[in-house]
Amino acid sequence: MGKKLTAIGVAASFALSGCNSGGGPKPSEQTFDAIAASSAIVLIGTEPFWRMDIEPSGSGYSAAYSTPEDVNGTRFAVERFAGNNGLGFSGTLASQQVQVAVTAGECSDGMSDRIYLYIATVSIDGDIYEGCGYTDADGFSGGEGS
Repeated sequence: MGKKLTAIGVAASFALSGCNSGGGPKPSEQTFDAIAASSAIVLIGTEPFWRMDIEPSGSGYSAAYSTPEDVNGTRFAVERFAGNNGLGFSGTLASQQVQVAVTAGECSDGMSDRIYLYIATVSIDGDIYEGCGYTDADGFSGGEGS
């Protein structure tokens, strides 16, 4: 999991299905609430390796995107929004548009015995990366540190 994909065919993952054309959830449906607004979220992917840490920061949220070439990561502000089936985050990283979709679902990184509770799709300036995620409240199961 984590391979770089083309933008065609995955744009729907950013719709966080169930949202109407007004940009928000349908009034009769609940927004995704499996991840508390106060939770820190860790998203990881392989092939290529990447990591994104998202956490509350002041009155908003910040993200840090890291790769093997930038192990300390680059921090940037993101906005959080909840759809019916997941969370979205958006921001700008070094003048590149970043969009993140986090949805519930069992996920394996393919490199460890870990099982994560969330599936991540990240778009950085149109390049799409898939991965897994966990929160400081939920963690993951299996593998080292479980």
